[in-house]
Amino acid sequence: MKIELFSRIILITVLEIGAESANILVVNSMPSYSHFIIPFKLTKELASRGHHVTSINAYPQRTKLPNYTDVPVVENIPLIEEMKQKMFARGSNGMFENLFSLFDMTAVITNSTLYNKNVQKLLNSDKKFDLVIIEHFFNDAFVGFGHHFNAPVIFVSTQAASAMNGYVFANPLPFSYVSGNGGTLTKHMNFWQRIQNLLMHSVFNTLIHFYHLPKQSNIFKSYVQDAEMVQVLYNTSLMLTNSHVSVSGAIPLVPSIIEIGGLHVTTKRLPDDLQTFLDNAVEGVIVFSMGSNLKCEDLKLETRESILKAFSKIKQKVLWKYESNLPDTPENVKISPWLPQQDVLAHPNVKVFVTHGGRLSTIEAIYFGVPLVGIPVFGDQLSNIATAAADGYAVKINLEELSEQTLSSALNEVLTNPRYKEAAQERSNLLHDQLLTPMESAIFWVEHVIRHRGAPHLKTAGVDLKWYQREMVDVIVFLLAVVTIMVFVICIVLKKLWYILNHSENVTTPKKKIQ
Repeated sequence: MKIELFSRIILITVLEIGAESANILVVNSMPSYSHFIIPFKLTKELASRGHHVTSINAYPQRTKLPNYTDVPVVENIPLIEEMKQKMFARGSNGMFENLFSLFDMTAVITNSTLYNKNVQKLLNSDKKFDLVIIEHFFNDAFVGFGHHFNAPVIFVSTQAASAMNGYVFANPLPFSYVSGNGGTLTKHMNFWQRIQNLLMHSVFNTLIHFYHLPKQSNIFKSYVQDAEMVQVLYNTSLMLTNSHVSVSGAIPLVPSIIEIGGLHVTTKRLPDDLQTFLDNAVEGVIVFSMGSNLKCEDLKLETRESILKAFSKIKQKVLWKYESNLPDTPENVKISPWLPQQDVLAHPNVKVFVTHGGRLSTIEAIYFGVPLVGIPVFGDQLSNIATAAADGYAVKINLEELSEQTLSSALNEVLTNPRYKEAAQERSNLLHDQLLTPMESAIFWVEHVIRHRGAPHLKTAGVDLKWYQREMVDVIVFLLAVVTIMVFVICIVLKKLWYILNHSENVTTPKKKIQ
């Protein structure tokens, strides 16, 4: 304990010394709160430590923060509003349809951000930056900011390291035990599941390199003429991922990928009405929220009625994030259009969290040791809940199977079987058992990149290779060609030998004629 305490003191001292006050540009323009919050909390902390932060985002602050300047791109918000209204339908879409839709949407947002009048004003100014931080979500063209300002680039990902972002850092993701982000496979796969995982990864990587990156490269070239996007992209210094082994499991990570899962979690005092509601729930509370993008009011009427019937049958109170009025609500159900989710989950009377399984919600549940009933809809929600169920702290309900019976059964299982709470608490202990807090770790590595001018020592040689070289595709093709040629030559030789031997047996020696 003394050694650990001493080490922590040394590390915190290093953090306090930090880097000299730096000018940092943050590109955090995705118009979704779940994407915005982690980079915002990080950059807000950087500003509080004396760095000067300029942030391109869709959610400018109403109250001015010290050392923090907004570059508003609120025009991005309407770009995904229509998509949000159709999100429950995305669960029934095919993989290709969802991927193409995602790539196209992020391309539109990337382009809209770059040509926003406020961003253009910044690009045409004489401002200098020591670092560019980008919230990375299929917006690779944004690395042009680093090239334009001649500054190193750090990615912040709201996801774990996966095929979505690992290609930038040549991070190995063995298909045998690292499942695809957005599927229902987990780390323990049988033979047929490994085949499925291989095919899914192959399709995804093909679309990344032959559809998504060319699309982003065209956007990049529209405002950077003296460089190729791929050259700039693979020069990215570092990526901070919203992950931790307690939530995502252990996977290989190159030194330039740092896990900071839990960074966004903070608590404050609850509003009086919620505090009273939770305090008086002697039998416990069920919290139900489908996150910031999915809206429960968009659920089918029969689904909403089934949910209310299931809630009316339990003795626990229910706190439901519902965006409008909901008639015929049972006495034990409290409706609220907004919830301070972290503060609610921190209350000791919360017994179960019914959730869509978004990354932030899953981490918050683990942070406070609350077991889950997961109703994933699309994207990473599927893999998050599949992992949670495999790790023993969640029960999954498919959206199309959500009914009074399935919800009642899942709630009863989690409420009455102590293994779910025990597994959630065990995961919580792992998340809290770190030498540095996620925020301290993130600050250290950001300032490390500044101090070491991009920290090129963290990069592997894999970033200098083409994707087909990294995956050994060229070597495999070459070896297959050699084997094919050898087999062909052997077949020709054997055919010739067979012909010679067969021909020699059929040839008879002519008899000598008697005079």
